Amino acid sequence: MIKKITITCGFLFLASSAFADGKVKWGYEGNIGPANWGDLSAEFAMCKNGKVQAPIDISSKGLGKATTPVKTFYHNSKATVVNNGHTIQVDLPDGGYASLSDDDFNILQFHMHAPGEETVDGKRYPFNAHLVHINPGDSESDTERGKLAVIGIFFQEGKENAALKPIFDVMPAKVGKVVMKEKFDPSKLLPKSMAYYSYSGSLTTPGCNEGVTFYILKTPVEMSAAQLAQFKKIFPMNARPVMPLNGRKVTEGS
Repeated sequence: MIKKITITCGFLFLASSAFADGKVKWGYEGNIGPANWGDLSAEFAMCKNGKVQAPIDISSKGLGKATTPVKTFYHNSKATVVNNGHTIQVDLPDGGYASLSDDDFNILQFHMHAPGEETVDGKRYPFNAHLVHINPGDSESDTERGKLAVIGIFFQEGKENAALKPIFDVMPAKVGKVVMKEKFDPSKLLPKSMAYYSYSGSLTTPGCNEGVTFYILKTPVEMSAAQLAQFKKIFPMNARPVMPLNGRKVTEGS
């Protein structure tokens, strides 16, 4: 029986936004763009030297088969909408958890990219969200403790996305944060189908730490052109280019 798991405050860090506090200036264009991240700081060396970096282009051919489904057990949580200078991120201190590869991971936050970071057979979606999770482990000595997993959601243009609306209504245009008046349920973001691609990767922002497992949902959801334009007015482009596979195998599950 899967039980709700808890997580100590020490793990509630901005997992996908390492070094976003301004110690080292980085971005998505020019001399501080992705091609140069690895040279901006010794702490960013993995961005240049890592062998299992994210995002990737996912080929729909020759995939391995995953044996376990992605299951989510999300619920309403207090939510803080953060503009950290690189993305809009929503911190969820008590948003529930996901069962991934037969292990449980608490959701920490989700953040957004325009355009979407992963591609499928070379196709790039205009937007995606990465839901970042952490495995709290059963004990201090648990070897899985602290590992990160990301559920990715693709967005295509269509009707207004009701789940994003309360976030977009309050998201700061400049660096800062807003505590949402209403609680937020991350399950509202998910598509009906939880079929997915999975691969081993890294954080997609500096320092590009590896050891992150991705579960990219195959079925896109919709957002309106106005919502996409609203996000891009703040972040015109905040997606890292796809990285070499370096022999990695991508699996698929349903």
